[in-house]
Amino acid sequence: MEEYLFKIVVIGDSAVGKSNLLSRYSRNEFNPNSKATIGVEFQTQIMEIDGKEIKAQIWDTAGQERFRAVTSAYYRGAVGALIVYDISRRLTFENVARWLEELKMHTDTNVVRMLVGNKCDLEHIREVSVEDGKNLAEAEGLFFIETSALDNTNVMSAFQIVVREVYNSVSRKVLNSDSYKSELSLDRIKIIDGDDASKSKYLCC
Repeated sequence: MEEYLFKIVVIGDSAVGKSNLLSRYSRNEFNPNSKATIGVEFQTQIMEIDGKEIKAQIWDTAGQERFRAVTSAYYRGAVGALIVYDISRRLTFENVARWLEELKMHTDTNVVRMLVGNKCDLEHIREVSVEDGKNLAEAEGLFFIETSALDNTNVMSAFQIVVREVYNSVSRKVLNSDSYKSELSLDRIKIIDGDDASKSKYLCC
């Protein structure tokens, strides 16, 4: 079975719920008292698409300013990104532009990007409308979804859509060009055929 390893980063301001989105997706857990992420953590999830094994290595980056210099290196090799804001805090939405700028600086132009309005369970104190989210996503060419790590709304969908889009993008290029396989294996994604099983499976980061 062919295997793919994709690196996905989750970015956004501190306390928008990045770590809880990841723990809900990877372990189906939610911790209301989760502490701020220090530096970077990652989880690996396995999916199957078209009979191929997809390993999504999802990196959770700290949102605090003092870790920005450290975390910029972790964008390297990312092929997908979730840019998260908190629907109950307008400022976190306004800062999305800054995160998008940072993403552009540190990643390839064709990285799959999804805008995520988290904490949609806080409808009663919403400061960012669904329409605002959609409009920004449309203007920037992003996928868009609202989630709640607390009640597990759309969390699985958010990650799976990004992983599937990365896979679709890679598949199209692989189908179109054999040389793309060797290009990918240099720095971003390692595609492993059965014959390559003995070779290294990890090439990003």
